[in-house]
Amino acid sequence: MVETLPVGRFQLQQQRLELKRWIPAFLSSHKTLFVLLWIAAFGSVFFWQWNIGGSGFSIFAKVGPGRPMPKMRPFAFNLTDFGGVGDGVADETAAFERAILAISKFGKRGGAQLNVPPGKWLTAPFNLTSHMTLFLAEDAEILGIQDEKRWALMPPLPSYGYGREHNGSRYGSLIHGQNLRDVVITGHNGTINGQGQSWWKKYRQKLLNHSRGPLVQIMWSSDIVISDITLRDSPFWTFHPYDCKNVTVRNVTIMAPIFEAPNTDGIDPDSCEDMVIEDCYISVGDDAVAIKSGWDQYGIAYGRPSRNILIRNLIIRSMVSAGISIGSEMSGGVSNVTVENVLVWSSRRAVRIKTAVGRGGYVRDITYRNLTFDNARVGIVIKTDYNEHPDDDFDRKALPIIRDISFTEIHGHGVRVPVRIHGSKDIPIRNVTFRDLSIGITYKKKHIFQCAFVEGRVIGTIFPAPCENLDRYDEEERLVKLSAAQNVTDIDYDI
Repeated sequence: MVETLPVGRFQLQQQRLELKRWIPAFLSSHKTLFVLLWIAAFGSVFFWQWNIGGSGFSIFAKVGPGRPMPKMRPFAFNLTDFGGVGDGVADETAAFERAILAISKFGKRGGAQLNVPPGKWLTAPFNLTSHMTLFLAEDAEILGIQDEKRWALMPPLPSYGYGREHNGSRYGSLIHGQNLRDVVITGHNGTINGQGQSWWKKYRQKLLNHSRGPLVQIMWSSDIVISDITLRDSPFWTFHPYDCKNVTVRNVTIMAPIFEAPNTDGIDPDSCEDMVIEDCYISVGDDAVAIKSGWDQYGIAYGRPSRNILIRNLIIRSMVSAGISIGSEMSGGVSNVTVENVLVWSSRRAVRIKTAVGRGGYVRDITYRNLTFDNARVGIVIKTDYNEHPDDDFDRKALPIIRDISFTEIHGHGVRVPVRIHGSKDIPIRNVTFRDLSIGITYKKKHIFQCAFVEGRVIGTIFPAPCENLDRYDEEERLVKLSAAQNVTDIDYDI
């Protein structure tokens, strides 16, 4: 067992309190967001992607070597107490397993903490236990073994049918947990590195026989906290909470190459309830955040929605997909989601809702507020023909409901198509509201606010001029003009 100084814990709490007070106010300034953009851009391009073998990039500064690890549980252990070496060569799997087995015996006494000291800790996948804190010291890096034979196979997720990429079993995650309560993964910005390069290559070459696994996956669990660490180079989705309640992700940096790192989503809440994602930097090879709830008939049958999710104070980038997505796997339903104080930079799309015939379910009560788009091809997207299906047995009469979506204080520049809302006769978009929208454009064409089969309203003056599908109200929310063209189609994917 190791002893830690109480002052270390006090200092960490004070730093977190100051950060919590500072970030919302800091991000609320439109001009400040752009300053922060250039800080993030400089750091990611010149310190991480330029030196891909480095230890990763974080917007949260390091303090200095030898920071004491605070004691956050009644009992604390070092990985070295269980035979860990930390040289990046030795296989540390058995050390992790022995340590977590020991910690599992302290559940009724407040749990225990496993400290991962500075060093490189090469391991195969391992399982967490309840009432546990995994603490990664500064300059500690957990490395995933690249031999897929060492990654356990698991049954397909029940809400996804046969499997996401292949029929049958799927690879588990590097760090995994099921039916847990009260789990914390935190540190002094230590790193969990999936070493996904070999996985991405084999996936592109079609050499894998099973669906790839996430970096961190927690299933059927509650009271989960992920904070103050870096997650990088996942084989597949990076953090995947599945059917969980009360999950917090805070002060986390998530990185993967922006190209040639397929499906490396940052955070994918999947059939989750009561979740907060805040104060994070994410730059990955797919969606930075993607809210899900199951796929077609399997998600409908599983019937677990994602709801009560707050996403705030993020800086995110996705050159391949979108900054923040809902769907396309949303068959269990998605509701009561707030996205606020977010900067999306140098991305293909900023925010997107995607679904299709066969999904069923719903997306409703979604609020986007105080968003900044900087150099995005498309700003706001709602797409209803995202036709990827687990098999041909999906119900073509299962039509999703998309309604009650608001966009307020949306700003930016360098955006090619600010808005593209593509409803259809089968899946119309209902009750969409725009207010205080001003997005500088790079493409001088009339129809860059694109709509099809959408009903909603514009309050006050916005730029660019809205599509004719929407009702017009003045700043006092008095009706100016009703639309008689809600089913007009003005979608141009060539822009």
